[in-house]
Amino acid sequence: MKNLGVFIFPGVQTLDLFGPLEMLGVDDKIKIKLVAQKPDPVPTRHGQRILPDATIAEERRYDLLLIPGGDAAIPLGRRPNVKDWLIKTSQSAELVMTVCTGSILLAMTGVLDGKRATTNKQDFQATTPLGPNVNWVEKARWVQDGRFFTSSGVSAGMDMSLAVLAQLFGRDTAEWMADGSEYDWHDDPGWDPFAEKCGLGHQG
Repeated sequence: MKNLGVFIFPGVQTLDLFGPLEMLGVDDKIKIKLVAQKPDPVPTRHGQRILPDATIAEERRYDLLLIPGGDAAIPLGRRPNVKDWLIKTSQSAELVMTVCTGSILLAMTGVLDGKRATTNKQDFQATTPLGPNVNWVEKARWVQDGRFFTSSGVSAGMDMSLAVLAQLFGRDTAEWMADGSEYDWHDDPGWDPFAEKCGLGHQG
């Protein structure tokens, strides 16, 4: 059983969060814990309030870490307590996953320095300078660099999560979860029609 820590914050993008959780929620393989700055309910971008299971002040180790995105993610990269927790948790995790601007948040901590990564294509040019030492890939549905998986915008997190499942538990498990959700899994990490639409195209 893998312990998955999911960092949530006010304004988190709903599909960034719940899309991957739907794919990663294999009951007998992954135990999900939502982690926030405070124990209070956390409002999503659309106003739903989520009750966290733990806070970043608690000393807990997670085998897997998921960082969703949202417009509110980027300012968090300047908060010392959030930055310290992300660094510490990323260092001890077996695998680290980010969705959309969650990649920018992690990049701001320095954890992704020297690594290949991607993020939301609509905000790509405006946000990637916040991680100047990251090898940003313009055209990618998701990117794996060692134990780090970073995905493009919003729905891309589901494709990335299925790739993580395939790596951890085999492709049959990933396909079973996709089929159970009636989801058409784009299993090619280079599939990215949105890069061109946003004037991007470099494939690393």
